[in-house]
Amino acid sequence: MKMNEQKKQDRSSFARPNPEFQLPQGVFSSLITEIQRAVAAEGYVIPTPIQEKCIPHLLKGRDILGCAQTGTGKTAAFVLPLLQRLTQAYIRPQRGTPRVLILAPTRELAAQIGASIQTYGKYLRITHTVIFGGVSQNRQVSAMKRGIDILVATPGRLLDLMEQGFVHLNKLEVFILDEGDRMLDMGFIPDIKRILTQVPNKRQTMFFSATMPQKMVNLAHAMVRDPVRVDIAPDKPTLDTIDQKVLFVGKKNKNELLVSILHDPEVRKAIVFTQMKHTANKVVKILEEAGIRSTAIHGNKSQTMRTKALDGFKKGRYRVLVATDVAARGLDVDDITHVINFDLPMEAETYVHRIGRTARAGARGHAVSLCCAEDRAYLREIERLLGREVPLETEHSFHCEESRHSQLPAPKNFGRNPRRPREQSGSNRSHSKPASRRHNRPNRTRQGRR
Repeated sequence: MKMNEQKKQDRSSFARPNPEFQLPQGVFSSLITEIQRAVAAEGYVIPTPIQEKCIPHLLKGRDILGCAQTGTGKTAAFVLPLLQRLTQAYIRPQRGTPRVLILAPTRELAAQIGASIQTYGKYLRITHTVIFGGVSQNRQVSAMKRGIDILVATPGRLLDLMEQGFVHLNKLEVFILDEGDRMLDMGFIPDIKRILTQVPNKRQTMFFSATMPQKMVNLAHAMVRDPVRVDIAPDKPTLDTIDQKVLFVGKKNKNELLVSILHDPEVRKAIVFTQMKHTANKVVKILEEAGIRSTAIHGNKSQTMRTKALDGFKKGRYRVLVATDVAARGLDVDDITHVINFDLPMEAETYVHRIGRTARAGARGHAVSLCCAEDRAYLREIERLLGREVPLETEHSFHCEESRHSQLPAPKNFGRNPRRPREQSGSNRSHSKPASRRHNRPNRTRQGRR
């Protein structure tokens, strides 16, 4: 795929583009002419499996329970039929009253969904806006006052504007929840339930998640009615186009090993993942001192700083983007050659979403994991999920047998989904939880987690 976020959206949403500008095929041919033109203008012809399975049911108004990993074209699978529905039953937008609500867990994903709507709806009269925290609400409020068809939002800022009387969901026709498992991980389910109390019972609902454990199934069935279930490679991740390897290293040597890896000219564009925000900042400082242009993106950065960092990475001003798991899903950046796990993730599934940032559009990619003794238990869980060992690379100056054979246990919260601070949704609402609950929870923001 050849699209970047601003000019050619949803790069992973379709099969490889066709330069001869052919008319779309498969289920795309059932879309109205204006949408087909938008798809064709992006150079795409053949739908991906999730689009082929979802679009016909969504055009009929059915609810969907979809399970598909990152990079399968999930966004276009619901955006295209949604645009058709709104166009065929056009109603002039009303002040503060959207017809569609799309909830996303992070600012970045919300912005990308909005950009996809802009791309595929460019020949239509459908209006939309995106709201999230970390920025002034003035423009968002102005958009709601003008009236919009589709509202894309993170839960925190949406509840803010609902409480202020700027958003009303009583006439909602379609409710879409994207990245449901990430919503659960980040502790947004209570907010989602509050939002749902304001949504009409008679609606079309779409629930999408990259993973579908029983807890997610139970949550989904509380929202959907007689849904069509669509699963795309639900059991084992498909990572055949990613060359994975693990390098065992002493914790004190991680920085030097990372610098040596990034000095390889084959590493043309890389994302480096850390567990903690302060670690991401520290890594950027170390890389800059080593002459490697890099920038960081995480929840403590303002939205303006995050947007600037991501834009600089996309345009090549920075060769390395250092990120916490706020960037593990949804971000669509062209030509990432390497994903490097400076810290292994606490949840094995997150490993799959991290390394899925490379090997897009049929290209090959590389995933390198630095594993110290403290990370060894994480690696075992990752290999259990993958069903195989991650290939070992010992030909480097910092190889550590002690780390390789470590039997240190995982931290007590390993394998759980700890509630992330609300900052990742972009909300500034400090009053969303009772004070006693906030004070009794560990202060993860102060500790620097994500």
